Amino acid sequence: MREMNELFYQDAYIREFDTIVVSCKRGNKGYEVILDNTAFYPEGGGQPADRGWLNKISVIDVKRQNDIIIHFMQEPLMKGTCVHGVLDWQRRFDYMQQHSGEHILSGIIHKRYGYDNVGFHMNDHIVTVDFNGFISTEDAYAIEKEVNSYIWSNANSFERYPTKEELEYMDYRSKKEITGKVRLVEYPGADCCACCGTHVANTGEIGLMKILSIAKHKTGVRLEVVFGSRAMADYNTKHNLNSKISNMLSTKPYEIADAVEKVLQDTVSLKQRVQEIYEFYYKAKAENIPKDSKSVFLYEPHMTNLEIRRFCEFLLKNKVAQTAMIISKKADSYFNYVIGSREKDMKALGKTLNHELCGRGGGKVEMIQGSYQSDFEKIQAAYTKYLK
Repeated sequence: MREMNELFYQDAYIREFDTIVVSCKRGNKGYEVILDNTAFYPEGGGQPADRGWLNKISVIDVKRQNDIIIHFMQEPLMKGTCVHGVLDWQRRFDYMQQHSGEHILSGIIHKRYGYDNVGFHMNDHIVTVDFNGFISTEDAYAIEKEVNSYIWSNANSFERYPTKEELEYMDYRSKKEITGKVRLVEYPGADCCACCGTHVANTGEIGLMKILSIAKHKTGVRLEVVFGSRAMADYNTKHNLNSKISNMLSTKPYEIADAVEKVLQDTVSLKQRVQEIYEFYYKAKAENIPKDSKSVFLYEPHMTNLEIRRFCEFLLKNKVAQTAMIISKKADSYFNYVIGSREKDMKALGKTLNHELCGRGGGKVEMIQGSYQSDFEKIQAAYTKYLK
């Protein structure tokens, strides 16, 4: 880890700086610029690179290559000129919140269970952290409470570069074997970890942690979390959705769960009632069809896929028809279909009809279903040709 020109290690809160262009050349990702010093953090340690501007020209990426920091830009800068750098501070501070919060979360879990953070990824929306041990949902939310309590204590963070001899006696987390100078980032009582990222000076700046999801991952668990402004944005989104649902259901915000459960119960009852009505319709319609007809073709324009399938099953089960085809309107020149038979191989027939009627779908020997992109007359003609 270098110390000379990395301003983000001298002060993570530097937002603007002046520097000299050491070199500039065209590369695969635009122009590659090396500066005498920089406050732009290069991608590393699970933290994405900074974005911003040099002389108002966009810095689109920053990477460390062979211990040199390269700024990728859309336009060139002249070697030897003095340039003014400005960070996209909102982006940088957001990542400082996320990265610092992840330290506290991982440290507390390590202290509680001895689990290691074996996977860590940040993007512009969420932070995912993988641990090599099981954590129940109940325990995860207890950890969330503990992490937030620590954040609100407004503890200071500390950075130091211990000697090799000092490291041998220190208890700290590290995902990999580190050679050379080691940078430790410590949140006293919560975490001490080898890390190359940028962090907040006081935990109060993190603001808040919220767990978004908890899922099994390999032999352990994956947590999706957000901190700070992202946690507030998540709250605002869910609060607005909650308010809309509350208004739609004419219920109080904290009574939505009960209201939704009632809607679901009413929906189940309604579906059962609709099915009873359809059963009555099937029977009434079947009375006008000669018993055990060799084949039946019906057009039911307003029925769904499920309803025409149930109608076809009814006709076959009650021996109203030996073979039955029912179609319904899907859209202009599109029809849903179900064809079933107690005698014929529908699977083989389906391939022929799909080819002739620009159709798609399939099923079993007894019954097939799908859709045709064709005219009603062509479908009826094909039915007559192959079935009647």
